[in-house]
Amino acid sequence: MTGRIHLSTILLAAVTALVAILLYSPLFVPILSSFFDLHHGQVDWSRPTLSAYTALAENGDVLAALRATLIVGVCTVILSVVSGTLLALYYHGRHAGRGALQFIIFLPFLMPPVISGLALLIFFREINFDRSLVTVIIGHTVFVLAIVYRTILTRLQSMSRTLVEASYDLGANSWQTFWRVILPNLSSAMAGGAVLAFALSFDETMITILVTGTESTLPVRLWAMMRLGFSPDINALVALILLFAVLLCTLTARLLIPRQMARYHA
Repeated sequence: MTGRIHLSTILLAAVTALVAILLYSPLFVPILSSFFDLHHGQVDWSRPTLSAYTALAENGDVLAALRATLIVGVCTVILSVVSGTLLALYYHGRHAGRGALQFIIFLPFLMPPVISGLALLIFFREINFDRSLVTVIIGHTVFVLAIVYRTILTRLQSMSRTLVEASYDLGANSWQTFWRVILPNLSSAMAGGAVLAFALSFDETMITILVTGTESTLPVRLWAMMRLGFSPDINALVALILLFAVLLCTLTARLLIPRQMARYHA
């Protein structure tokens, strides 16, 4: 019996490794290409160089799109974490309309992005609100709010009520209880939700295309460049984004796994 379990574990690990190689090995092609020159459509593997990274630093259009993406991402994180925390506290307080509240929060996330983007586009047109980075921030916040809200609510529901009751028994008011008891217990979930929100905002394309104005985010810029072909500095950009994504995934895993579980497995 033990031998069969050991064999199934080996087979499962082999299949997982094979799928990972098939999915992610193509990503290493542009990463390796970013360290070599490109001549007449062919990669010159004879001499490593950082010219692609130098060209990327001088590409004003891509850097402007990256700057717009970072602005949208940071603003989306702030709005979604603040709103998600307040909505989670409202739901956890067992107030009226909790079912309708969750329906409104999760609907934009569960609907196809093109539907959510069209709904936002029609809404902005009806109220005569000009499209800009502000409309992109609103669209991204509406989209990522569900995952931030759920992350914080899950942590809030797992928190013992005795902590809050003890705070009140010791003479703390509602604000002191929130600031000194509830918020510290929610901090890791809020940070994890913020990382997930930034990752989703950084990658969002369809909603952005529909609600953006004259300024383009990086995914929209790259999508537009696909018709003309990528320049060598885009390979450098892919390498940097992949490194950034790995760091985000690592940070998210550390923030969302409870410390007690980490100590248990250690």
